[in-house]
Amino acid sequence: MDLPFTAEQFFGVFARYNVAVWPAQVVLTLLALAAVALVGRARSWGGRAIAAILAVLWAWTGLAYHVAFFSAVNPAAWGFGAVFVLGALWFAWVGVVRGAVQFGVRGGVRAATGWTLVVFALLAYPVLGFIVGHRYPAVPTFGAPCPTTIFTLGILLLAQAPAPRSLFVAPALWSAVGSVAAFQLGVVQDFGLLAAGVIGAAAMLGRRDGADRTSTQSAARRARR
Repeated sequence: MDLPFTAEQFFGVFARYNVAVWPAQVVLTLLALAAVALVGRARSWGGRAIAAILAVLWAWTGLAYHVAFFSAVNPAAWGFGAVFVLGALWFAWVGVVRGAVQFGVRGGVRAATGWTLVVFALLAYPVLGFIVGHRYPAVPTFGAPCPTTIFTLGILLLAQAPAPRSLFVAPALWSAVGSVAAFQLGVVQDFGLLAAGVIGAAAMLGRRDGADRTSTQSAARRARR
């Protein structure tokens, strides 16, 4: 698939975005760290707070990055922005309004995978970019689509009961689309997005509907206590 922009234009968008929105990147990273801290609090409001943070991150990415900047080189960014905004609204509805996802410290492969993705998004992603020669401001920072999506999938895997599968839809979709940059533009760190997307798709498709409804209803009951 041929991209409607060059690598120079692609990284140029990041440069303009990062300069224009500074210090929003710091604020977004602090929000992500707050979500990480809240994972260990098994309280009904903790799940709602984490979902609210995810909603803010996805709304920001859709509007502040895709619509305001990426659309200048790729008309499809309007559609990408819509996906992120719809994802933000769904996080707000399912996680904040319905309280259908809760968190708490737990072990197991699923949790270990979630923590790995969170650490990758916040730490390994920018480090890999630096290693391969990407220099600020022409780099994807946290709040841009790919690290935000990796972080989101990691957080969802940390839910106490399996998070409602509908929450994985938008991140899995962007993982499929955004991974194109890894292959065609040499964004090595976005291979992590591809891996996260495969993991997210497996989490989304690997349960029966009945089990999914049961976990959602259990989380909602805990949230009402």
